[in-house]
Amino acid sequence: MPISLEEFTKFLDANKGKRKFKQTVEVAINFKDIDFSKQDNRLNLEVRLPNGKGKIRKVAIFSNDKSVSEAALKLGVEVIDPSQLEAISKDTKRQTGLLGYDLLAQANMMAQVARHLGQFLGPRNRMPKPVMPNMKIDDVVRGTENTVTIRSKGKYLPTVHSIVGIEDMEASKIYNNIIEVVNSVGAKVGQNNVKSVYVKLTMSEAVKFS
Repeated sequence: MPISLEEFTKFLDANKGKRKFKQTVEVAINFKDIDFSKQDNRLNLEVRLPNGKGKIRKVAIFSNDKSVSEAALKLGVEVIDPSQLEAISKDTKRQTGLLGYDLLAQANMMAQVARHLGQFLGPRNRMPKPVMPNMKIDDVVRGTENTVTIRSKGKYLPTVHSIVGIEDMEASKIYNNIIEVVNSVGAKVGQNNVKSVYVKLTMSEAVKFS
């Protein structure tokens, strides 16, 4: 059973506002009886948070379609066209800068992005999400702002982590985000395979959530 909302609120109040920046609230889910050395057991799960992440990251899209690029620019999305890929692949500073964005790519550019940037983005689990031709770019961007991707890392690490909000969000909204993540992961792997759940702020100690 998870801790109560009242207990979580006390934990949040005791730890927030103590840094010169807004701390992220993060959840760690530990598993049991799952062999992550088997490819079929590894997680790559997208979860839409009911209350959003509370912190809007910049979004960039790899695009070679004028209409998509124009629509993205109107939404404040940075557009990266194919002619820039080779230069970025040779520029460590520009590659590192991509980590500050939620990345999207038109589906027909995924292979190009992988060829030029896969060695950098792949190991960091930051490859862009494909945008299919029938998708509306504004819907994709809004979804990106509220969605977290939960991936298992390595063959023998029985733990996943996820952002669930920032410290100045209402405690109840963060709490419900945590419940959504835990339930979504549990539905994927089986609730009996979830060993424990911990929550923490960026610079705080962790507390057991369930």
